[in-house]
Amino acid sequence: MTNKRTAKIERMTNETKVWVEIDLDGEGKADIDTGVPFMDHMLDLFTKHGLFDASIKAKGDTYIDDHHTTEDIGIVLGQAVKEALGDKTGIKRYGNAFVPMDDALAQVVIDISNRPHLEFRAQFPTEKVGNFDTELVHEFLWKFALEARMNVHVIVHYGANTHHIIESIFKALARAIDDAITKDDRVKGVPSTKGLLT
Repeated sequence: MTNKRTAKIERMTNETKVWVEIDLDGEGKADIDTGVPFMDHMLDLFTKHGLFDASIKAKGDTYIDDHHTTEDIGIVLGQAVKEALGDKTGIKRYGNAFVPMDDALAQVVIDISNRPHLEFRAQFPTEKVGNFDTELVHEFLWKFALEARMNVHVIVHYGANTHHIIESIFKALARAIDDAITKDDRVKGVPSTKGLLT
């Protein structure tokens, strides 16, 4: 591939410090350390199943809770994906993935449209997985969709185990993105009658 689809983004606030480096055309190599163990696990899955190479590091006020760190990771990861995609020339644009995880089945459908939206149709049986507040999954996904300028639809068809449900969402998100960013030689310019996706 002639044009590297990579980005490096940093965000520093009084609450968090987040560093993300990503290569969208990688092999699934991950270097993750966010201070939020459950997010480390989910981001490792995200990287592996999207075949991205990513370094995601964060230091935040987790002594309060995981909210600010999780939210800001979503912001910076979204910005990095958007920057790495560049002008989006030749991509398929749309992606769809179903991922089962034992009892759970999640579907994620995306449009790299420059019109951010999150449609989140999922319910979690428990409010926590370990020490992680499950409401933060929505927070992460909304901030990611907003900053990546993507239309993201998350549909959990069923599931009884909260960990399994969330894991299937992150895997499906990664695979849907990988689908949408794939280059198609038949696409001339960008797949939009407007002539741009920026």
